[in-house]
Amino acid sequence: MFKILVVEDDTNTRKLMCAVLKQHGFEVLQAEDGEVALEVMDREHIDLVVLDLMMPKMDGYELTRHLRAAWESLPILMVTAKQEPGDKRQGFLAGTDDYMTKPVDEEEMVLRIKALLRRAQIAHDRRLTMGDVVLDYDAFAVFREGERVDLPQKEFQLLFKLLSNPGTIYTRLQLMDEIWGLDSVTDDHTLNVHINRLRDRFREWPEFEIVTVRGLGYKAVKSCG
Repeated sequence: MFKILVVEDDTNTRKLMCAVLKQHGFEVLQAEDGEVALEVMDREHIDLVVLDLMMPKMDGYELTRHLRAAWESLPILMVTAKQEPGDKRQGFLAGTDDYMTKPVDEEEMVLRIKALLRRAQIAHDRRLTMGDVVLDYDAFAVFREGERVDLPQKEFQLLFKLLSNPGTIYTRLQLMDEIWGLDSVTDDHTLNVHINRLRDRFREWPEFEIVTVRGLGYKAVKSCG
């Protein structure tokens, strides 16, 4: 059973989130602010943290930085009433893995948490399996039925990102920020070139395809199985 820490200063919101997560089979701990959250983290094994942005004593940005410094691979979901792109960007710069705005859709929250936990397990194992296809992060290689395809680092990271969450749409900005870095001068052309190279390499593989979502970005789609 996964153990989740909910950090939220509003009592009613915190209780509701905890109740929803318990209904979906998670073990839940709670904290009313960042200082209490860090105390919980020191004495409990936590698989994922859901935290509010606007809290007393320590806001969500600061708490996220503390968590990321001490628990590098801990999945973090930031929840906030702030909806400006700059707020989201600041959250990702602080180290959050995902970001939701209030009012929170309960079903979407659970789906995002499950996706984050799945990605964390994949990152821990450093291998991703989809049918007969295996991606080995340490080798930057893709295997299928005895065939091995070695990829340049950025191409592999891009494919690994897309296949980690089939069906999830990633914007061009998300992919460029995560694969090339927030400070990179990478542009749409570079991303498009990498996507096209991946499509050419795996065009004959039936397990997946990379789909362009017009006006948004890209997603990987399971083609069979």
